Amino acid sequence: MQSSFTSSPLNRRSFMKGGLVAGSAAAVGAGLLSDTKQALGDEFFHGGNLDRGDAAILRFVAAAELLETDLWQQYTELGGVPSGTPNAYQNAFMNLDGDGPQYIMSNTLDEMSHAEFLNAYLASKGESPVDLDRFRTLQGSKATGAKNIGRLTNLMHLTVDTSWYIRYRSTTNPDFGATFPQALNIVNRTAIPVTDADFNNPTHIQVIADIAAFHFASIEQGGTSLYASLGRKVTSREVLEITLGIGGSEIAHFLEWMDFAGNAVSGPPITDGGLTFPDFNDPPNPLLQTNLIFPVPCEFINPKLPKCAVIRPLTDKFGGARAAAKGLTASGLFTGQSKEFFATLNELAEQADAARRLF
Repeated sequence: MQSSFTSSPLNRRSFMKGGLVAGSAAAVGAGLLSDTKQALGDEFFHGGNLDRGDAAILRFVAAAELLETDLWQQYTELGGVPSGTPNAYQNAFMNLDGDGPQYIMSNTLDEMSHAEFLNAYLASKGESPVDLDRFRTLQGSKATGAKNIGRLTNLMHLTVDTSWYIRYRSTTNPDFGATFPQALNIVNRTAIPVTDADFNNPTHIQVIADIAAFHFASIEQGGTSLYASLGRKVTSREVLEITLGIGGSEIAHFLEWMDFAGNAVSGPPITDGGLTFPDFNDPPNPLLQTNLIFPVPCEFINPKLPKCAVIRPLTDKFGGARAAAKGLTASGLFTGQSKEFFATLNELAEQADAARRLF
């Protein structure tokens, strides 16, 4: 990895000059803005009335959705609904759930819709849409089915945070200082077949799919907390409607992938390259129980109040934009990206977290 997420601010003038979210729509994403106007009609655009904090929040989540779209497209190309005879990767997903490839494709379409909507909404308010195309420089999989195009994200060197699995089965809450161990230690592993050679060993390709299953849930639970955290700070009722609406979709994704990941650890153990997916139900442990897919009631608002089933974390420290950017970076998702990419992500995150609700 060439760089990492840091908390030191950039020079705002040089950042804006760089072009991701420049003050003029013509500076960046001009083609996207033009296409959006053509699709919606000029009369739809009535800019100038979006709170600065709300705009910063929407820009960050738009960037996040573009990144999600990029990674989900890679999963769909190789593991989505087969057009003919399923490949070994698709079969491995169907071993976890017969509808696995359809779920992957549906999740991809959802993220694409989120990114497109958020950019169109920003443009409708006179704000510049977010354009990350200049960072599509990463090499993706070379396996049959993968498109030979530049990527924003790297799914071949992942260190997957699996602490969410235990967190949502615990009665404690990270917003009150609770910490959680990793359910599995997935370090620097690929979640997609890198070449056609990966299709040849049934155990190897199943472990790759199992890694992906835990990565699916890790990504979507992060989005769940992100929208909930940032939604607490928006000023406009319409922007609140956006964060609630899209955030609810992320929750739906997370619950499906929670169940999906549980299927990867509810049968005979499977090992490949030193990584084992054990049977979490043997011996029984409520913090690992595979059929607990709904949030267990936990501390909320005040530890003296009754425990409540909620999304957690909800605070900026653990669930906000900078926390999300830091977590994605630590996962290896951006391995090979440029310093400019990390600086851009950092600035977008800082602007979003700096937003404050105006009454």
